[in-house]
Amino acid sequence: MNTLKILITGGGTGGHVFPAIAIADAIKSIRPDAEFLFVGAEGKMEMERVPKAGYAIEGLKIAGFQRQMTIGNALKNLTVPYKVLSSLLKARRIIRRFQPNVVVGTGGYASGPVMRAAQQMGIPTVIQEQNSYAGVTNKILGKRAAAICVAYDNMDVFFPAGKIVFTGNPVRKDILHLEGKRPEAMAHYGLDPAKKTIAVIGGSLGARSLNEAIRDNTAVFNANPNIQVLWQCGKFYELEYAHCDTAQLKQVHMSAFIDRMDLLYAAADVIISRAGALSISELCLVGKPVVLVPSPNVAEDHQTKNAIALVENGAARLVRDGDATEKMLEDALLILSNDALAFGLGESIRQLGRPNAAGAIANEVLKHIKTQEDKKRGA
Repeated sequence: MNTLKILITGGGTGGHVFPAIAIADAIKSIRPDAEFLFVGAEGKMEMERVPKAGYAIEGLKIAGFQRQMTIGNALKNLTVPYKVLSSLLKARRIIRRFQPNVVVGTGGYASGPVMRAAQQMGIPTVIQEQNSYAGVTNKILGKRAAAICVAYDNMDVFFPAGKIVFTGNPVRKDILHLEGKRPEAMAHYGLDPAKKTIAVIGGSLGARSLNEAIRDNTAVFNANPNIQVLWQCGKFYELEYAHCDTAQLKQVHMSAFIDRMDLLYAAADVIISRAGALSISELCLVGKPVVLVPSPNVAEDHQTKNAIALVENGAARLVRDGDATEKMLEDALLILSNDALAFGLGESIRQLGRPNAAGAIANEVLKHIKTQEDKKRGA
């Protein structure tokens, strides 16, 4: 068997980086001889996370358009076409040097130029579309992709039906095994095992509306002393919220970053979260009741669409971002007070989980490598 060379591109957020690493790990478990190269965006989290996972990575000087119109952002946007062109040229050089059998894209700034360059050079590409609403770049790339691995039904409105493979979204391995971790979780985060726990997660960077909802509801926590909160505020907001009244309460445990997401999930009785694709995929496997507060500041409002897909299956409750301060904790407390509601939400969301998603994508990638090799041999 010849050594496989697989190029994986994507990043910018954990929702693109962690699935990319999970796919590489799954392919490596099947083909230990495979050689990997990641391509990401300079200055983004993948440039640190991917090497920590044991894989090589190269960076592109690429950025997207800034949607909030300010003078500074307008000037930044003027440089975007140049960055895209230079990234496309560098991507072609990387592909020529590495000579991958296949290129896998998980989304993010770097993914577009790399996948486009690979398709122009005749390299098979596999798209991992995480959201229920495909972005413009992936819709264009999907026309020439060998396969599109998806996590939601009805994606044929965006992609050619014959190329769609329903795999689910890959998640971090430690999320798959939460049984028996609750005592460890309570000790790790300094929580009281006798109290019900609300986990609030806004992503590694944090979510202002979720943070404001916690900050502005000190009275709610004072009125519910048997409830404790594990509050992940994000590194951008730690200094701003560390000294607020809510953060000083004994039952509120604020942290900028969660180092053990598996233990957070194990500790939680109800989870309040944004509705990014990776978050939802993890929550489906965790199988606990969830209140989703979609971010309105994402392309095509795909977080709201992700959340609605769960709500329509009775698998989550949805609170609009602008209503977070008034309704977010209200919904969480309702769930904690209603065992039947909590059980129903947990069971419904668990039914949507895809624990073998990374393996399914890995098999799809390897299948297209074999097809390409068969073509070269004239089979």
